[in-house]
Order: sequence, then structure tokens, then C-alpha cells
Amino acid sequence: MSRAAELAGRFAGLRVAVAGDVMLDHFLIGRVDRISPEAPVPVVCFEREEYRLGGAANVAANIAALGARADIVGLAGKDETAAELRRRLASAGIGDAGLVIDALRPTTRKTRIVTTRNQQVARVDYESDRDAAGDGMAGLISSLHSAARAAQAIVLSDYRKGVVAPALIEAAAAAASAGSIPLLVDPKVPVAERYRGATVITPNHHEAEQMTQVRIRSVDDARAAAAILHERTGASVLITWGEHGMFVYDRRPGAEPAEAALPAAAREVSDVTGAGDTVIAVLALGLAAGGTLIDAASLANAAAGLVVARFGPAALTLPELQAGILF
Repeated sequence: MSRAAELAGRFAGLRVAVAGDVMLDHFLIGRVDRISPEAPVPVVCFEREEYRLGGAANVAANIAALGARADIVGLAGKDETAAELRRRLASAGIGDAGLVIDALRPTTRKTRIVTTRNQQVARVDYESDRDAAGDGMAGLISSLHSAARAAQAIVLSDYRKGVVAPALIEAAAAAASAGSIPLLVDPKVPVAERYRGATVITPNHHEAEQMTQVRIRSVDDARAAAAILHERTGASVLITWGEHGMFVYDRRPGAEPAEAALPAAAREVSDVTGAGDTVIAVLALGLAAGGTLIDAASLANAAAGLVVARFGPAALTLPELQAGILF
């Protein structure tokens, strides 16, 4: 059995606290066979609609689909989107006790109008991006502390919708340190120092470029950017790099310094939506299961290669991941 397969086999029974911007992805799907006479836009003849978990909720869905338990922490409004979000969480086997209700903001929903050939025509976002504060932030921190007590890893999923604010990052770092567990952050804010206290950060190459002002065109560039990010945050770094794969820069305390450039595992790319959610979910489980950062990243790379072949946010099951492991 390969190291990757052995690592994946240890996912069952693990528990991960996932805090961040939960959202609902809403797809309106139909046929296009004419252009509107009112404006040069396609007319979509509605056929069906779909709802999927997005953002931090998609991270949690990936963790649950892989046989582990995810405890979600996030903000929701007092609206029908929140009710649908709760139904989708329940269907995925994820509890909603960690959701904090803020009646003054909408539950984040992204409505995409899509053709039956999976071509996106338009997107409408219902959201508030103001940072949580006051009772809302106090509720998030309380929920995070509760979730972290039983967790083997903490994930912060930042989509810049107000949950992963400095107070929550500080609370997550303290909880991870107290429990001697890893804190993984998928960052969005270009100020790297904001994420100090993380064990691992997982920017894509565009985000890494913004955070460091290093143009990433080669492995040496990726190494230089990762070194700057480590210096500014104290974290190890995994840079996702599209068709070029990933670059891993491991500088965790107590671990031997290591780095690796991992080639892309994708055979076919349909949609990259949510691929970063899958990456950080599998990476967190790999570390929680006792793997090295490079072994966990290799497994996450394989998982990403499978989900980008699907349309929209997707969650892999453990048998699907194990069948797709080629190393």
C-alpha cells in the first residue's frame, strides 16, 4: 500500500473544526437557443435548479464525505437561504450548532445562471462583506472554542465575507496552540501578516503574488514567494498553481525543512470552482492523520485533480479518492 493510500485510510474518525465564510451555491440551469431582442444577451429557458454547499461549508462537506467529522463555524442570516443551507448541511452529515445568526445580514448565496452545457451566463451575489463584530464575533469565537476542543485540526476558510477577521484568527491560533493541533488557513486578504499564528497557509499563485509582489513564473519564483510568506506569517506554505500543480514549503517547528514542486494531477478540467476547498480539506485531514506536509499535499493534489473534472463545488468520497491515488 502506498503512503498516500495508508494516510487516506486513517481519515475515518478524525474531527476538524472549520470556521469561515459559509455560503450556498445556487444554480439556475436551462437551454439557450436565442438572443434577447431587448439586449445582446442570451435567453435562458429554465429547466431545473440545484443547490450546493459553498465556501467554508464546502470545506466541511469534503471532510465529511471523506469519512471524518466536520464541525462548522460561520455566520448566517435569518432568511430562506439560511434554511436551505441548514438542509444541505444536514444532508451532508454536518451539524449546524456552530452557525451564528445575524439578522442584519443576508446568508451568502451565489446564484449562477448556467446552460445545460455548463456554460456560465451570469452570477448574482447576495452577501455582506463587513467584518463580524460585537455579539456576532463573540458568538463565532465561542463556537470555535467549542469545536476546537474535540478537533485534530482547525481550518479557517476566508472568502472575505467578514468571518475570518483578526479576532477570529487570533482565537483560532490560540486554540490550535493550546490543543497542539495544526491551524490551516486559506487566505484572501493580501496582507500576509494578518494570518500570523497559522501552521499552514494555502494561497493560490495569484494570492501569493499579491501578498509578496513576486511574479510566480517558475519554481524558483514560487520558492521565493513562499519564503517571504513564511517570514511574514511564521507559517509553512502551500501555493496552488493551476495547471502547474503546487509548491510546498514546509518550515513547521520540529519538522525537517522540506519543499516540493508537485505536478498537476488533473486529467481533465471542467470547473475549478471549489478546488481550493477540497485542497485544504484533504490537507487538514492528512496532517491530522499524522502525515508529513508533503505527503498530505500530494494527497490534496490528487484530490484536486479529481474535483476539477466536475462542474461546480464538489465533495469527493473516500473510495473515489482512494481509487484516484496514483502514487
